[in-house]
Amino acid sequence: MKKILIISLLLLCGSSLFSQQLPHFSQYFLNDFLINPAVAGSRGYFEGVSTHRYQWEGITDAPRTYTLSVHGPTKNRKMGLGGYIFTDIVGPTRRTGFNASYAYHLNVNEKLKLSLGINAGILQFMIDGSKITLRDQDDVILTNGVQSELVPDAGFGLYLYHKKYYFGFSAPQLLNTKVEFFDEGKNPTGTLPSHFFATGGYKFQATDDFVVEPIVFIKYVSPAPIQIEGTIKITYKEKIWISGTYRDKDAITASLGFFLNNSFTIAYAHDFTTTNLKNYSNGTHELMIGARFYNRKSKEKSAPRIE
Repeated sequence: MKKILIISLLLLCGSSLFSQQLPHFSQYFLNDFLINPAVAGSRGYFEGVSTHRYQWEGITDAPRTYTLSVHGPTKNRKMGLGGYIFTDIVGPTRRTGFNASYAYHLNVNEKLKLSLGINAGILQFMIDGSKITLRDQDDVILTNGVQSELVPDAGFGLYLYHKKYYFGFSAPQLLNTKVEFFDEGKNPTGTLPSHFFATGGYKFQATDDFVVEPIVFIKYVSPAPIQIEGTIKITYKEKIWISGTYRDKDAITASLGFFLNNSFTIAYAHDFTTTNLKNYSNGTHELMIGARFYNRKSKEKSAPRIE
């Protein structure tokens, strides 16, 4: 019974091994390629982004997530290629993965394009039993060291984009892969559920210097309820921006970012928890660093979301 209880706690932890929700990022709008493979190649440059998220500061063994992604267009700009690696750590559990993406871009009209994308990769799930303290020290199911499992992953997405607005839909973890641990005793298993994400935004040229961009992000995975995030991003002179996000039943986020030398991005976000976790946590920190790589013909002077 003790071992079943401990495994259940691990599986239900907020951003953990078999979380109902994949690890999320407060600044998703700065690197939407992570949530939608169809974004690959939709801009006129290659972009590399590194994100570091430290969730629920003050809580022992709280989630930590690190990603590194690269994506961009082919020479004729009809296709996009990309990939990312990530590590998601929660206490004695770790999830590491690699994903490669391909997208094909179609012209709906002179100003509107539709991209269809797919991705595929490998995920490794790991539990370090030596880091778990049990009352029953003879419980071999969790005291026999590190257990790991490799599983395939795949998903798809579509991305409709215009200079002023965009809409995306994606569905990661479509394979519903089962993950099994431990060779001894009764195997605890879990299934990676399919997720469904929808994003959309519109850019308003408020003045010559300011652009206001409302953004919506909707997440769904059965049997959890739909979660909605609403963001307002304000950009000044295509160089600096601030944003505020409300994530339903979770947190309020404030973000600040800079675009340097038309090539480098640095942004920071802080989540103010709105659930009962606020009694134990000082919030969540997220740092993002990005770089753009232009070819001679496509170099553009634009902010991270201004095209």
